[in-house]
Amino acid sequence: MGKHYTLRVIFRGLLFYLAPFLLVGWYLGAVWQALSLALLLKLVWHYYFINRLTTWLWDSRTLLPPTGRGVWTDIFDGIYRTLRRNQSRQRSLSTLIKRFRQASEAMPDAAVVLKEDGTVTWANKLAQLYLGLQWPGDSGIRITNLIRNPQFVKFFKAGDFSHAITMHSPAHHVMDIEVRLMPYADNQYLLIARDVTQLTKLERMRKDFVANVSHELKTPLTVMQGYLEMIEEPEMLPAKQLNKAIHDMNAQALRMQNMVNQLLELSRIESSAPESFSEEVNLPQLIEQSLEEVSLLRQDKDHQIELHIDSSLLVYGNAEKLRTVIMNLLTNAIKYTPAQGHLTISWLRRHKSAQFKICDNGPGIDPIHQSRLTERFYRIDADRNSATGGTGLGLSIVKHALEAHRSRLELDSEPGKGSCFSFVLPPELVKPLALSKPSMEQTDH
Repeated sequence: MGKHYTLRVIFRGLLFYLAPFLLVGWYLGAVWQALSLALLLKLVWHYYFINRLTTWLWDSRTLLPPTGRGVWTDIFDGIYRTLRRNQSRQRSLSTLIKRFRQASEAMPDAAVVLKEDGTVTWANKLAQLYLGLQWPGDSGIRITNLIRNPQFVKFFKAGDFSHAITMHSPAHHVMDIEVRLMPYADNQYLLIARDVTQLTKLERMRKDFVANVSHELKTPLTVMQGYLEMIEEPEMLPAKQLNKAIHDMNAQALRMQNMVNQLLELSRIESSAPESFSEEVNLPQLIEQSLEEVSLLRQDKDHQIELHIDSSLLVYGNAEKLRTVIMNLLTNAIKYTPAQGHLTISWLRRHKSAQFKICDNGPGIDPIHQSRLTERFYRIDADRNSATGGTGLGLSIVKHALEAHRSRLELDSEPGKGSCFSFVLPPELVKPLALSKPSMEQTDH
C-alpha cells in the first residue's frame, strides 16, 4: 500500500526540508536568498523525476518503473500497480471478448449487431454466408444498403420487430432464411438469421402430400360413390351393368389399398434407423423371384427378357428393401414397355462395386420429367386414371430404399429410345469375390 499524503504531512515534510536552509540563511543574513535556492533545488528535483516519468510512460517499452526517491517512489509504484491492474483487466476483457466471438461463431445462425440507425458494428461468419456481408469491410454501413430485399427494407423501416420474416438469402437465392430483429444493449439491435430452407421445403412437401393424397383418394371414392348410388335400386340396373359396377368398385378399392400399403412402406423406410447391414442378400435369387411374381403382369405382352446375372455377386443389406427396389423397377419397366418389347436386366460387378440395371425399349422419358420422377405422386401421365394404374409412389420408395444402402437411382433415357434405370451398391456392401459361383446369362420369353 502506498503512503497517504495529507496537507499536514506535506507541509511538515516541506518544513523539515526548508529548515536547514532557513537556519543557514538567518546565520548569513540572507534568509530570502536561501529560501529561493531551496525552492529552486526542490523544483529541479521534481522536474527531473517528471522527465523520468514521461520517458517511462511514452518512450519506454518496459512495464517496470524507473527508480525514484521520496514521494516519487510511491508515485512510480502506484502507477506501476495501476498499469498491472489495467493489464490484467484488459487480458480478462480480451478473453471475454474472444469467448463471446467463439460462442457467436459457434451459433448455428447468422448474427449482426446494428446501431439504432441500422449501421453494422459487428457480424459473425455465418452472416457473410447467409446475408453476403463482408466483415469488417461493411462496418459502419447501413444494413438496408447491404440487404436490398424489398421485404427486408420494408420490415426494417416499419420498426415493428415483434415478428420474424422469411425471405430468400441475398447471397444464395436457393436458400430461404428467417430474419428476426431484437433490442440489444444500449440503443442497438441484434439481427438473427437462420437457414429455414429445409423447413420450407418440408412444409411445401407436406402441403403437396396432403393435396396429392386427397386428390388420389377423391377419384376412386367418387367412382365408388357413383356406382353405389346406381345400385341403390338393383332391380332397375341391368345385370351386365351391375357386374361392371362391382368390378370397377373392386378395382378402385384395390387401387386405394395399394396406395395405402405403399404409403405405409414409404413411411417405414423413411423412419427406419441407419443399418450396419450384416445380413447377406442373394440378389440374383431376388431377381429370379421377382420375375416369377410379375409373370402374370407380362403374360399378355410377350416381352423378350435378356438376363446378365452374376450369380456369385452377393451383397450385404436389407433383403426386404432391396426386393422392393427390384420389384418396383421391374414392374415399371413391364408396364411402360409395349407388347413384344425387349427388356435387359443385368446384375454385374463394376470394379469393386455392384451394379443393377434394367433397360427397356419403351417410349422413353422426356428430360423435363426426369428430375422429378422420385417425387411422391409425380407421374408423367397427366391422367391419374391412366392405363398403367400407378400411384406415383414406386420410385419414391426406390429412392429412399437405395439411400438407406448408400446408393441412388440413376436414369438414362431419351424419348422414343427407351429407358435404363440403374443403381450401384458401394464396395463395402459387396461380398468378397472369394466365395463365388459361376455367372449366368440367358434370354427369357
